[in-house]
Amino acid sequence: MLWRLLGRSPRHWWLVAQPDLHPARAVGNQGKSAQDTALQTPDRGYKAFKIDRRPTDFDKKVLVWAGRFKKEEDIPKHISSEVLDAARNSVRIKVCYIMIALTLLGCLAMVITGKEAAKKDHTLLKMNIEKKAKWKAEVEKDQEAAVGKPQ
Repeated sequence: MLWRLLGRSPRHWWLVAQPDLHPARAVGNQGKSAQDTALQTPDRGYKAFKIDRRPTDFDKKVLVWAGRFKKEEDIPKHISSEVLDAARNSVRIKVCYIMIALTLLGCLAMVITGKEAAKKDHTLLKMNIEKKAKWKAEVEKDQEAAVGKPQ
């Protein structure tokens, strides 16, 4: 191998010295082998980091509610993280839809109660005027009590 390095460029030295980093660039008369092409596939890291995990009770409920399994007893001991993430995402979307529906129902209820209050002339303006009149009456009553009380 030393004779290959002599008389070559530094870039070539790097390629020869580090064959693991460049499996597609074979040195000499070596061609691409099946192992080299397997190393170049994009799924190489995907399979290495696939993590099976044991689902918690909450994860089991999420998996059932997402429709991945019929019952909690059907769930295996270990589940891949991709299945659990997909179930969580679908449950997250369902919860968002429920929140949207509840918000719309709340808005509709507020519009209906507001219109009923307007028909009865029960408005915020009227309530504030009545509250201020009550406070004024209390202040006048306290002033009369203070004036009438001898010191």
